Amino acid sequence: MLIIVENLPVPFDRRVWMEATTLHAAGYEVSVICPVGKGFTTRYEVIDGIHVYRHPLPAEGNGLLGYIAEYGAALFWETVLAFRVLFTRGFDVIHACNPPDLIFLVGAIFRLLGKKFLFDHHDLCPELFETKFGHRGLQYKAMVLAERATFGLASISIATNESYKKIAIERGRMPPDKVFVVRSGPNLDKIKPGPAKPELKQGKPYLVGYVGVIGRQEGLDLLVESAAWLRAQGRDDIHYGIVGGGPELEAIQAYAAEKGVADIFTFTGRAPDALLMDMLNTADICVNPDRVDPMNDLSTMNKIMEYMALGKPIVQFEVKEGRFSAQDSSLYAAPNDPIDFARKIAELADDPEKRAAMGAFGFKRVHEHLGWEHERPKLLAAYETLFTGKPVGALQTSGA
Repeated sequence: MLIIVENLPVPFDRRVWMEATTLHAAGYEVSVICPVGKGFTTRYEVIDGIHVYRHPLPAEGNGLLGYIAEYGAALFWETVLAFRVLFTRGFDVIHACNPPDLIFLVGAIFRLLGKKFLFDHHDLCPELFETKFGHRGLQYKAMVLAERATFGLASISIATNESYKKIAIERGRMPPDKVFVVRSGPNLDKIKPGPAKPELKQGKPYLVGYVGVIGRQEGLDLLVESAAWLRAQGRDDIHYGIVGGGPELEAIQAYAAEKGVADIFTFTGRAPDALLMDMLNTADICVNPDRVDPMNDLSTMNKIMEYMALGKPIVQFEVKEGRFSAQDSSLYAAPNDPIDFARKIAELADDPEKRAAMGAFGFKRVHEHLGWEHERPKLLAAYETLFTGKPVGALQTSGA
């Protein structure tokens, strides 16, 4: 198996690493091509039996020329390294993880050489473009065509939820029995409750925790506005721990300073797992301020299920797949309304019994339905269908 992922290095990309280790444990020989990243700069290494090939990548693009440079470099290195794997270790399948929906260009080369192509659909790239730039146009249409070409090349596709499966069938024209829902359930052997570190609260009674990428669509500016509104109401008892990096990190830090709340925010940037777990285990409330937009509404966010695995109550905006995952472990603010979001934070801060009940619900739901142990057989079923051509319907169910 040759897994190709562009947007994050492994093993930092948790979903890709869980897939790789699951396949390796099932007896498959696994290679991964990914970019270098902070803390992951070795160009080739073997980790837990998985061969990892990393390549350089320009900074994330924000304009047309930036995207051309980023994606062009990625496609070049993915092709070069794929041939390196082919001529050294060999592979039978390219397992392509988007974004972007351009890895089919690499896959097409190797389909001509008899290799299989599996599309692992992580993000809705046309909707991501619309969210970032606020409009549709020729570039949006080009992204829809790239998505369609990716589905067209794939023998099997993997969706992260039922909304993505519907898009694979309707927009991607995939046969329903060739689309498998494999959710990004957390690895409960590694993500588990632990001791709090009170010093992370910076002297405040409550800590609000966030983990994830900091980009335009993640809504950290709305969280800053919520914090500013709460402070204006006389609440100065909450600190905010933000774990993660991304292209908007500096802008969000500047915005927190502009709104007069920089002193109650800790921004760690991309952090090691130990700090991430300490911050979340210390948090009294965890948040997902992702804007309600065409992409976020249909996407399953890994952070939500990680919060649940730690027994944390959640505040998020009203989004379809976020509600499916969290259910009663979350409060849901009016779409993109930072004041209502702030009120939900305050409601939980003032009600420890509610926090405990919501956290317990989420913890139970993840362990009984959404953890990675429930997704492993679905991934392996997809591979069995890929090689045998026979659908394994009993294992395509998507969870509770």
